[in-house]
Amino acid sequence: MSFEVKCGNKVLDLSTPVIMGILNATPDSFSDGGQFHTYETACKHAEEMISQGARIIDVGGESTRPNAPKVSLEEELARVIPVIKHLSKKDILISVDTSKAEVMKQAIAAGAHIINDVRALQEPQALEMAASLNVPVCIMHMQGTPQTMQVKPKYQNIIEEISNFFEVRIQACLRAGIKKDHIILDPGFGFGKTLEHNLQLLAQQDEFHKLGCPILIGLSRKSMFAQLLNRDVSERLAGSLAGALISSQKGAHIIRVHDVQETFDALETNRAIQKFL
Repeated sequence: MSFEVKCGNKVLDLSTPVIMGILNATPDSFSDGGQFHTYETACKHAEEMISQGARIIDVGGESTRPNAPKVSLEEELARVIPVIKHLSKKDILISVDTSKAEVMKQAIAAGAHIINDVRALQEPQALEMAASLNVPVCIMHMQGTPQTMQVKPKYQNIIEEISNFFEVRIQACLRAGIKKDHIILDPGFGFGKTLEHNLQLLAQQDEFHKLGCPILIGLSRKSMFAQLLNRDVSERLAGSLAGALISSQKGAHIIRVHDVQETFDALETNRAIQKFL
């Protein structure tokens, strides 16, 4: 199932998987916290990811790792807006990773094209703001909050429960005035899921295609690989690439990653052999 998503005057062609490069402009993200939290280092890293094959740069100013502290509106804006303004001069799609309505507003005004919200537009005024901005939105499933999500998460049927959540949020978006072809779904690997839950999601993520929206998969360097392979965060590239490849083979449309070059090479190799299958 392929899609085209209109992002202002740009069109995101999702007939083959595209890479979303992660730009954490924060001092405390789980994987690369502190590496790119200055304006100069963030811009340089974004440009590197663009040259390596990223089609989207996802700019975030608040960590959503387990037990992450909340960030003030002022601090989040200071982290992301200058970077977005810089990237808006490049030939790249920009998403803003935020749950705050005011950050959404200012980010889109600064040149961002997509809203990526781990809280699925459930924070105050977020849904209304996203609708008024008339841009694509990615809504993610999370059981609990970043402060509580890994405290004994449980499901009776994880695929069914996430699907039900998405159906409810899709209807909320439609009622608010967000167009169906502006909605992207992220099942939320690692957000209120055990290792077993994450593995089941990876194996059965194609179940979400029945909802009729593009699927974004983000499992880059996640703790599931520490639990599965006993690997430190700096040693999870192989697991992340395997996950990205499996996701692409199961029809994922956007792969959100830290390691752009390596993921690009893996996906391009997979794409090249498809005509022979």
